[in-house]
Amino acid sequence: MSRGLNRLLDAVVRIDVREITFEDGAQRFTGGIGSGVIISADGLILTNAHVASPRAVEISVTLASLEQVSAKLVGWDHWTDLAVIRLDLDEVRRRKLNFTSADFGDSAALFPGETVYAVGTPYGLARTVTRGIISNNNRPFEDPRGVNGFETGSFNTWLQTDAAINPGNSGGPLVTDDGKVIGINSRAYIGAENLGFAIPAEIARRVSAELVLHGKITRSYLGLVPGALRDLEKFYSLAANTGLLVNGVDPDSPAARAGLRPGDVVLTLNGQKLDGRFPEQLPPIQNSIASLPVGSTVRLGVKRGGQSLELSAVTEKLESQVGDEWAFEKWGVSVRKVSRTFARENRLADATGVIVLGVQPGYPAAAAGLVRGDIITKIGTAPIAELDTLKKIYTTYEEKPEAQLVEAQRNRRISLYVIKP
Repeated sequence: MSRGLNRLLDAVVRIDVREITFEDGAQRFTGGIGSGVIISADGLILTNAHVASPRAVEISVTLASLEQVSAKLVGWDHWTDLAVIRLDLDEVRRRKLNFTSADFGDSAALFPGETVYAVGTPYGLARTVTRGIISNNNRPFEDPRGVNGFETGSFNTWLQTDAAINPGNSGGPLVTDDGKVIGINSRAYIGAENLGFAIPAEIARRVSAELVLHGKITRSYLGLVPGALRDLEKFYSLAANTGLLVNGVDPDSPAARAGLRPGDVVLTLNGQKLDGRFPEQLPPIQNSIASLPVGSTVRLGVKRGGQSLELSAVTEKLESQVGDEWAFEKWGVSVRKVSRTFARENRLADATGVIVLGVQPGYPAAAAGLVRGDIITKIGTAPIAELDTLKKIYTTYEEKPEAQLVEAQRNRRISLYVIKP
């Protein structure tokens, strides 16, 4: 083992997380194990978003010395499946503990066949190293529900490796012989052998820096669903390597309001020529759109049949389809706020309301007839525009229990239910 790789081992940690979930009409606590790598002398640790998320109520880190230290979430980005946590430095100093930080390598210089090592704590087994090669250094891999239901993979390609990645490896580093971090291990392909994926260090370095500064990544949304043009150019009378196919347009999105249609080909974006011939080229294009300031005007040069059009759209803030969640335990119901993205995908009139995630048998919500998937839009005469509105109504109910008239949508039909104390 090289000296660099041996030093890297001292920067790899096990992460134990206790988090809150809202299922089956109640608030519950679950536990999970992942890996991470210390990336700075002040105790910053890079890991996966599906390891450490805003749902975490307790994070414990096991250092290379096998000592455990508490940590807190710094920032989280499910779109790239990356999160940053920080060690409790007061605890580290008080207990006179030591740790080592790792260095990033150049993931852009990787080539298929290069030897790499996946380091982490699979199944909680500390300081584990598996060896493999880079199978593909530019793999598109979009997972619409990849991080606890949150979307991931839209804005970057991935490193594919045959180094073994098992449950618990998530968040650990993928490194070269010299111990430089060139990726963050994220997942293995279920049902396949030796098919793992890691986020390139180039992406991890940029995202982690912004998470440290702001705690989150703010991105722009256009509502254009891209498609690769490979083998389709002749049908659109296009030269090779020209344009981006519009596979779809989200309802009521900036792209839809601008007049963009499925089947259009976007030739230019703010004057820059686009080349979306291959699937590998789509994530960087999507990232270039997402990286624009929210509220900025985007000029699109579009080919529609024999026409050439100039369209203009104003970007919105990108949001997940997963909204905030909560459980109202005396009612026996857990809910999720309807997001604008969810409303668009399900062709709802607006983002008013909360989705029922689950109900507890025998509790008032179940007795009233509410079921999973219902969308509660009103309590009494009060529209549920925000989750906080429902929380205030529930607080009043706790202080003085009274029957509540609930308006809910099921299969696009509105029905009324009565929650009784």
